[in-house]
Amino acid sequence: MYRIIKAEELAANIYLMDVEAPRVARSCQPGQFVIVRMDEEGERIPLTICDYDREKGIITIVFQVVGAVYPQVKWLHERGIDADVIVGAKTRDLLIMEEEMKAVAGNLYITTDDGSYGRSGMVTKVIEDLMESEGKSYDVCVAIGPMIMMKFVCLTTKKYELPTVVSMNPIMVDGTGMCGACRLTVDGEVKFACVDGPEFDGHKVDFDQAMKRQQMYKTKEGRDYLKAKEGDTHHGGCGNCGRSD
Repeated sequence: MYRIIKAEELAANIYLMDVEAPRVARSCQPGQFVIVRMDEEGERIPLTICDYDREKGIITIVFQVVGAVYPQVKWLHERGIDADVIVGAKTRDLLIMEEEMKAVAGNLYITTDDGSYGRSGMVTKVIEDLMESEGKSYDVCVAIGPMIMMKFVCLTTKKYELPTVVSMNPIMVDGTGMCGACRLTVDGEVKFACVDGPEFDGHKVDFDQAMKRQQMYKTKEGRDYLKAKEGDTHHGGCGNCGRSD
């Protein structure tokens, strides 16, 4: 068992935990995740590593985070690279880690759907403003968050021929490529986010298929249908491992 060093509520129904995991903290990289279980009988839940302290051997996980890009920005900052960051939230009450992000971002732009804080509107509008009104240019865009947001970010950046990397976070069950839950299509090829990603060229991801599949995988009927339809290609790790899940 791994010791929980700290647990706190960041916002309504959003929680942070610092966990003592020296081996993971030493080698983790942005975009990677850990498999978490409450106990030996608990369900395996993949959670993105939100932060890390290599010296103290601690990793940070946050539950119900939508749209945080902090680990990526911290990694770039440590290597002397400034990144402009756009953080989107439905309302100010759901905004988290603002100060942490300010400390590592080149410029931080905050936008809320209801206009309660920062700019009003979607993150795609901020991208358009930065590229057109402010005349900025970028080498690459990294989009992390809900699939629908990443889809429209990619549609926006494609207009500017801006390479875009997305972090795919579909439903995962075992995190090893065996269950088939995180299957998606990238440039016409079947991929599995847990073993082939989670980062992909956003302009090549079939978001519509991924979102439809994610909804279907939430019900037993949907899972059975997908398994029957996809046959031997349903699983990622071994092609057809014969498992019942």
